[in-house]
Amino acid sequence: MLIFTVTDQENKNYRKLPDKELRLLMVKRGDHPYIGQWALPGGFVREKESLEEAALRELKEETNIDNVYIEQLFSWGKVDRDPRTRVISVSYMSLIDSSSLNIKASHDAEDAKWFAVNCKLMDEKKTVTEMGYILEKIYKLILSNQEVEEKEISAVIKVIKTVEGKVWTIDRTVVESKGIAFDHGKIIEYGIERLRNKIAYSDIAFNLMPELFTLTELQQVYELILDKELLKANFRRKISGMVIETDEFTKDAGHRPSKLFKFNHDWSEHRFND
Repeated sequence: MLIFTVTDQENKNYRKLPDKELRLLMVKRGDHPYIGQWALPGGFVREKESLEEAALRELKEETNIDNVYIEQLFSWGKVDRDPRTRVISVSYMSLIDSSSLNIKASHDAEDAKWFAVNCKLMDEKKTVTEMGYILEKIYKLILSNQEVEEKEISAVIKVIKTVEGKVWTIDRTVVESKGIAFDHGKIIEYGIERLRNKIAYSDIAFNLMPELFTLTELQQVYELILDKELLKANFRRKISGMVIETDEFTKDAGHRPSKLFKFNHDWSEHRFND
């Protein structure tokens, strides 16, 4: 289960809006294998529950909340992904407004902590073949939390897309892992890719927002997830139908009051392009 939220970074300049951080919930394993390393929260499906019911149960157990965004991402089934036995996992992604969180560790975990997420493309190489091409990308995933002993855990993930005529395949491999258990590094990288792709054409980002927000705060979240700056005028034009202006303003000391907006539940999907 990939549980994402967005929080404000510590801000020492009260006249400046705090920067945002994308955070991911990780649990420290209290049992073998990978004892002491950090893993995604999760568990086994019970005999009389569906995959989605199991995911919702795990989410409730880990965060003590429900009725939030959840989406099935992918199935992971390489033979050697768990040294204990053959395990096939189905990953889910949940997006949560940070103001509603109440985290607790599960029974096989020592601790549960939020880690700041940074996933960067480090290298890219394309090789043209007779029938298509092979595109190889190397990503560096860094998860950081200054409150834990490790401070920083990381993984290097190789993503190879092979295209032959009309057929294409994608393979992900964890090349290096420091402090992240199992193959969870590539599961996280895939979840981030999915989040970045989906934010471009859907209202998915609003699941990370409080009920009322400023347009600047909304743009901060988009830029954080997409990992790039957006032109203010273009951004506001393209999300104009997704928000409703309210009569309320911010009341933060040190800042000029800003108009507050809320999500427009009647918005119909369109492509978000910059």
